Amino acid sequence: MPPSPLAGRPAPPDTLIDVDALLAAYHDEHPDPAEASQRVAFGTSGHRGSSLRRSFNADHIVAVTQAICEHRAAHGVDGPLFLGIDTHALSAPARDSALTVLAAHGVDVRVAPGDEATPTPVISHAILTHNTGRGAVGQTTARPGGIADGIVVTPSHNPPADGGFKYNPPNGGPADTTITSWIQDRANALLADGLRGVQQVSLERARAAATVHDYVSAYVDDLPSVIDLDAIRGAGVRIGVDPLGGASLVYWQAIAERYKLDLNVVNATIDPRFGFMTVDWDGRIRMDPSSPYAMASLLRLKDSFDVALANDADADRHGVVTPAAGLLNPNHYLSAAISYLFAHRADWPGAAAVGKTLVSSSMIDRVAAGLGRGLVEVPVGFKWFVDGLVDGSLGFGGEESAGASFLRRDGRVWTTDKDGLIPCLLAAEITAVTGRDPGRLYEELTGQFGAPAYRRVDAAASPAQKKILTSLTPADLDASTLAGEPVRAALSHAPGNGAAIGGVKVVTENAWFAARPSGTEDVYKIYAESFRGPEHLQTVLAEAQAVVDAALRR
Repeated sequence: MPPSPLAGRPAPPDTLIDVDALLAAYHDEHPDPAEASQRVAFGTSGHRGSSLRRSFNADHIVAVTQAICEHRAAHGVDGPLFLGIDTHALSAPARDSALTVLAAHGVDVRVAPGDEATPTPVISHAILTHNTGRGAVGQTTARPGGIADGIVVTPSHNPPADGGFKYNPPNGGPADTTITSWIQDRANALLADGLRGVQQVSLERARAAATVHDYVSAYVDDLPSVIDLDAIRGAGVRIGVDPLGGASLVYWQAIAERYKLDLNVVNATIDPRFGFMTVDWDGRIRMDPSSPYAMASLLRLKDSFDVALANDADADRHGVVTPAAGLLNPNHYLSAAISYLFAHRADWPGAAAVGKTLVSSSMIDRVAAGLGRGLVEVPVGFKWFVDGLVDGSLGFGGEESAGASFLRRDGRVWTTDKDGLIPCLLAAEITAVTGRDPGRLYEELTGQFGAPAYRRVDAAASPAQKKILTSLTPADLDASTLAGEPVRAALSHAPGNGAAIGGVKVVTENAWFAARPSGTEDVYKIYAESFRGPEHLQTVLAEAQAVVDAALRR
């Protein structure tokens, strides 16, 4: 689809949400459990929806929180629960709903002071910090203080009318499908039973029972263990930051003050309507730091800084802007970051591999091979990197959607959820240490490994066709060649861990495509890449769609 005429322009006032109506619907509207669109549905990053669509209302949140409490009790998770929120309008009321259930179950809830927002990676860091020394991270054990877990109330980069709610178990990462399926099914059973099994106390009592936790100091003070902040300060790297109205604002302010960096927060506005944003490709507001349309305001400042940085609303995604390259494509920055990290982290395990999702650029494959490092290719979803980051078998895990995390400088785990703050700071470290920004570093990689062209497109698909796509096998595809090259591999399972990819991937020597259904829209997504240029990529995309459409018609 072509971009909206509004793309990259300031959001028109008449497109901004009515916050009062959104909040009223959260409390007053009730979902119909018989309607699939109004039930709890955990995707790759928790349950998401909008109160205006009856898909994110108080009923959903108390049911999900009750299910989480029951799951904790059944699995011996008896320590504190770290609770974070972002700056979406629905996040604070959803946090309050969750508190009323958590307090009823006697859970020791840790909240930020003064209703302060708390990013996703900070919750992961807090969980791991607490659980270190209490047996293997992510496993229960009878130790003083118990085993911790967490909840983050966020729809990530999604539009202002959306809400989101996700659970992070004791390993600190996104909950796996075994956990989320159980929570989802139990929450829907509670909804169908009129919430009769939900235990709650008053909000006043719940707030009084919560423990205030200084998340900012705990996270910011620990940053030198993962980023060379002395190098950044010593080189005088000029840094601009736009938190995009999200939870990272107070963290960037604290980082600048604590480490005396030449760091300027160019936008300190917090507005639940996100009215300061330039709109995304389709005319909607999204706090997506990988979108040139959403990042238009920061791009205008690119020549004012050595690197300019941004995060989405819960700071689990990163955006990096440089004077010459502008906004770096996420695949380009991941490749540059991997190249730098494995060459400058001498204390990382010698066998630590590179983790990537199967729809991320094959440039990463070539960079990993050039470094002599193993490559672990997994399905979409950061949960697949958790175990490798915990045990150090992965030095880095990254997604094409601008999400990544990596080990501390000494090779220990930092976070097991996406951390948008440290890849941003790494861009400044790369600039300080090498004298070249990440855009220049990527240019050097293309001279060594080739310059790929990458694109994602969406194609219409009915719910029935989407279901077929998730179960396609290589035998269902009529694809012995792709854009003039023999097919080397056709996959329905990820080579890195054997997990089903929920779609298919076809690979040749110089190109590939992958197709998988959208979890929220009646479309399927085709990702494709070619090392033979943009015209060849267009041929790959056309043939890919023809192959998939033919398989769906059978």
